[in-house]
Amino acid sequence: MPLGRRRINGHATNPIGLGCMSLSWAYGGRPSDADGIRLLHHAIDIGYDHFDTARLYGLGHNETLVGEALKGRRDKVFLASKMGIFASGDKRGIDCSPATIRSELEVSLRLLQTDHIDLYYLHRLDFSVPIEESVGALADLVREGKIGGIGLSEMSADTLRRAASVHPVAAMQTEYSPWTRQAEIAVLHACRELGTTFVAFSPVARGVLANGVHDPAALEEKDIRRAMPRFSAENWPKNHALALAFNRIAEREGVTPAQLSLAWVLSRGEHVVAIPGTGKIAHLEENIARWDWEIPAAVAAEIDALINQHTVSGHRYAGAMLPTIDTEDFD
Repeated sequence: MPLGRRRINGHATNPIGLGCMSLSWAYGGRPSDADGIRLLHHAIDIGYDHFDTARLYGLGHNETLVGEALKGRRDKVFLASKMGIFASGDKRGIDCSPATIRSELEVSLRLLQTDHIDLYYLHRLDFSVPIEESVGALADLVREGKIGGIGLSEMSADTLRRAASVHPVAAMQTEYSPWTRQAEIAVLHACRELGTTFVAFSPVARGVLANGVHDPAALEEKDIRRAMPRFSAENWPKNHALALAFNRIAEREGVTPAQLSLAWVLSRGEHVVAIPGTGKIAHLEENIARWDWEIPAAVAAEIDALINQHTVSGHRYAGAMLPTIDTEDFD
């Protein structure tokens, strides 16, 4: 039976949503604003109904772009945004204090040109503020009707449970694909137990499992993947070999590598949705074209054996980032 629509905070959505980050930041070569808005309009036209943005993406540019694109079409999209990470030049910090949550939401509402955000995330855990206090502030915003649900991003199962003791948590967003498996330690199970939707970002492994990276040295200078250990000169040849083997499985099954990776992610539970991002119309169409294709169990097991925490070389983040991540990690 084909996969059906899934629910986030009671809202039925396509299991494949759109991560909007690359329209503003991170991977280099961002499209013009006009092209970005055109892509967002086309996304709605072909069935995307869940957009994910954040204040961090382009330091407000992404929320502004999404807000422009949703003029007259706001009711077509389940809209999610995030707050908490602040970046200016080389300086980076996290602030999820109650006062900052409230003030940042007001800015997001203005940039997004809306009176409510369906799902509002804490982008990372603020280790200086008890999660109960941050969630309490978000709960106030739910009661005021300014946000529809509370989300957490890159946080542990323990943090999720503490947060849920204050108010139901609608979604947990964490990196997840065949080559990033930390969520399998505890968070996936905790989400299922608590009725929290698991939102997988980078579900095609930052382009690697979409046949999108062949030589990291050819990536643009500002592309964030250049600093990630898995793309280093030492680790990349081993990881590229895994990707090539993955591509062969996709070809055999009659789907693209991206479609295979997305189907694998969605097979991990009825509470899982994926938000691949792209700045290209062709990839946008490819990612949703086979949303209802159900991966055979034997093929999923074959992928599990090929690409996992033991076969992938290098951590997903460089050392400086690791202290900011609350998600459980492999020893």
